[in-house]
Amino acid sequence: MSRIGRMPISVPAGVDVKIEAGNLVTVKGPKGTLSQQLCPAMTITQEGSELHVTRPDDAKENRSLHGLTRTLLNNMVVGVTDGFKKNLEVNGVGYRVAKDGKKLVMNLGFSHQVIVEEIDGITIDVPDANHIVISGPDKQKVGQFAAEVREKRPPEPYKGKGIKYADEVIRRKEGKTGVKKK
Repeated sequence: MSRIGRMPISVPAGVDVKIEAGNLVTVKGPKGTLSQQLCPAMTITQEGSELHVTRPDDAKENRSLHGLTRTLLNNMVVGVTDGFKKNLEVNGVGYRVAKDGKKLVMNLGFSHQVIVEEIDGITIDVPDANHIVISGPDKQKVGQFAAEVREKRPPEPYKGKGIKYADEVIRRKEGKTGVKKK
């Protein structure tokens, strides 16, 4: 059995889980509502304040989908209660970010400003000129949006300038060491 797939998912108070035909699961909580179509082969049952995911047999595909289905379901429950967030740092001389309404305005060393619009279900927060916090209930959307913001100016290996995740470590390279010839 899948160690992850066997674990029950505890549903906190204030969270409503609705399982419809074909494993269309809707989770409603204080941070919003998430709905997702999960694998129809898996059996999702709710017993009191716990959710259980079981698989029909030990076929290779069902074994791999068992843990995935449980994790997706758990991410939905965690997302509507606590939410997910990604922290980004902006490093570089003159590099800075600001929030203008629902737009993220970034000065990243280009001749123009880079502007990114907030999308549905995502909240952008700028605590200071060098940090960005992207948060929301959907883990996949938060991660994808953070990756798209980082893509505007990924960190370079020589000086480390650019946008990086707060917990990311940039492998630094040494510059040129050649001797000039006359």
